[in-house]
Amino acid sequence: MTGRYPAQYDPPDEEEPARPQASPRSRGVALVLGVLGGYLGLHRFYTGRIESGIWMAVTLGGLGVWWLYDLVMLIAGEFRDVEGLPLREWGPAEVAVGRAGMDSRQVVQLTEQLEHMERQLGELAERMDFTERLLTQQRERDRLSKGS
Repeated sequence: MTGRYPAQYDPPDEEEPARPQASPRSRGVALVLGVLGGYLGLHRFYTGRIESGIWMAVTLGGLGVWWLYDLVMLIAGEFRDVEGLPLREWGPAEVAVGRAGMDSRQVVQLTEQLEHMERQLGELAERMDFTERLLTQQRERDRLSKGS
């Protein structure tokens, strides 16, 4: 016992982050891959289940049985990715900026850096064009002076 309550009633020291309820992978993409190349395990490769995808390709979808089972699971929304999360959403999940590990301040900073680089690239292109024109003019002068 720690404190006034038995250990089983004590609040945890650290809260575990909430686990997403569904896979970020697209159920629609997996279903299309399953229909077109399911006997080769394409939908399993897409969901990160590489080892079973290889076995599925070697056995040609378990001679069709494994392939049909996976199609039923995909249609029902119970097919799971490599992390054990079910593919529920038909479209691919949009990755929020915060989930990608970046906050809005970093996004603004990267956007400003990108705009700065675009300006520098534009200036560089103008300088290259100017230099090219000068070189062309110099060649023309040299050619005309040799021809005279």
